[in-house]
Amino acid sequence: MSTDAPDITTNEAMTLAQRLREAREHIGLRQEDIAMALDISRASVTAVESGKRDVTPAELRRLSRIYRRPVSWLLGDESAEADMDPPLHRATTALSATERERILRRAEFRAGAGSVATVERGANHYPGS
Repeated sequence: MSTDAPDITTNEAMTLAQRLREAREHIGLRQEDIAMALDISRASVTAVESGKRDVTPAELRRLSRIYRRPVSWLLGDESAEADMDPPLHRATTALSATERERILRRAEFRAGAGSVATVERGANHYPGS
């Protein structure tokens, strides 16, 4: 057994961090958007995307839904196909961060990923939603 074998755990964590950042940027969300959706601080999102903070299983499932990427792809599986909707991405790119967040919250709610607390918190941030 070689002692200079790569640390698979570290490599997997860095792959996850990189893919989470890539997926977020691909759909045009900010770290603040993700922090609000997960009910964590922006600093925590930054730490996750730099591999300095582990992602809980619940957060990973939620991020998979938000990013419309299979968990297996986020974890580094090259063969997993991402479920992408390019027309939706193009349509939301021109929207403001506030509008994208409203759409994200509605989509989460409709998909069953949102909770009453999430919807109420969103209503407090953006009156009239």
